[in-house]
Amino acid sequence: MHAQVASLYRHPVKGFTPERLSTATLEAGACFPCDRLYAVEDGPSGFDTDAPSHLSKMKFTVLAKIPAVAKAHTAYDEASGVLTASAEGLAPFLGDLSSDEGRRGFEAWLAALLGDEAKGPLRVLEGPGAHRFMDSKQGFVSIVNLASVRDLAEKIGRPVDPLRFRANLYVEGWPAWVENGWTGRTVRVGDATAQVLKPIVRCAATHVDPVTAERDIEVVKALFDNYGHTFCGIYLNVTAGGAVGQGDAVAVED
Repeated sequence: MHAQVASLYRHPVKGFTPERLSTATLEAGACFPCDRLYAVEDGPSGFDTDAPSHLSKMKFTVLAKIPAVAKAHTAYDEASGVLTASAEGLAPFLGDLSSDEGRRGFEAWLAALLGDEAKGPLRVLEGPGAHRFMDSKQGFVSIVNLASVRDLAEKIGRPVDPLRFRANLYVEGWPAWVENGWTGRTVRVGDATAQVLKPIVRCAATHVDPVTAERDIEVVKALFDNYGHTFCGIYLNVTAGGAVGQGDAVAVED
């Protein structure tokens, strides 16, 4: 079954703009590079930088909780730590998220954008060490099958932007929904090898159009009504590192 990587994305700040890449280097047991490095706490979350642990996404400014997050267009420079952000009606923001000044600046900018939709106070958190603000305790790399997204779009009679699913890798060439039965299987992605952990259970974040910032499709209900499940995509655990790029082969071992 021939398949290939159609696109790669990272999400440096949890909930904010996906950033497209041409290549990435996956490491065994690690998260996708530069993915969910930061998160913005919406009110006290209990996160302990000395003993970091997984927290519910609803502790943060994410689309499942605040659709207006999609109004912010962000870009992160990995070398400098500088985040830029823009939104209609606001002056652009530029600041170093590794500094107190930069974090406080982004918090103030975001509070002005979100207004009463955030309960606050907002606080930028950086994952200490290898900690990342993932939705799953184990799923460190995510893949979405583009054929599955197209099939859902056909079922509901309207386009569905794959970026609603905020995956790291989008794959072309698999039959729709075949990935739901691959738990435990080994996958070769470019030069890397990974094990499929489980299908990804979807939430209300997928209801938000990433362009308009409006809740316009009840994706979770559409999945259940049409397929009897709420899955779209799979989580991987990288077992042997390697480079992966757009156009690289993706192969599932028997």
